[in-house]
Amino acid sequence: MGIFDDFSRFLEDRLDEYLRNNPHLELMVLEEKLREQEEETLNLMTDLRRQEKQMQDEILALAREIQLWHARIEKAKAANRLDLAEPAEAHEANLLRQGNQKWGQMEMLKERIQQTQELQRKVETRRKEVQAKVAAAQKARTTDQTTPGWSSPSWNQTPSGNLNSLEQQFRRWEAEEELDQLRRSMGK
Repeated sequence: MGIFDDFSRFLEDRLDEYLRNNPHLELMVLEEKLREQEEETLNLMTDLRRQEKQMQDEILALAREIQLWHARIEKAKAANRLDLAEPAEAHEANLLRQGNQKWGQMEMLKERIQQTQELQRKVETRRKEVQAKVAAAQKARTTDQTTPGWSSPSWNQTPSGNLNSLEQQFRRWEAEEELDQLRRSMGK
């Protein structure tokens, strides 16, 4: 197992090094993960909404049944049929307890829906931030490739050429810093 572990570690190290040297690729991976998380959140939201609708239907059905039994209780009392009214009242009380339980469950479900909506908004916002960083990194990369002297600065360049190169270096460094900060915030 030692050789396999060493080889796996070697490949992971090379991949990490490659991603560090190509931050736009790491951003693209992060963007894809966020897109998947957003999709999962939307699927969860759909499922929670379906559960909420089902719970509302169950509560309405219980309410109709409670109304029916309440009318039966009144009718039995009016006819002086306590032998029917008392068990009907017990059944109505049981239905009311069930309704209260369902109502509490629905309130908890609504809270989960609200939390999921908030999570979805956060994920969407982060994904858009990463998309903007991907676009900026790709633009910087395109600029780096088209600007002579980026990979091997020349001391024979004009002062403005060195300034452009320095500007690009700072942009790359700042983009990497933002990426690290985003990674730390995503890890929370």
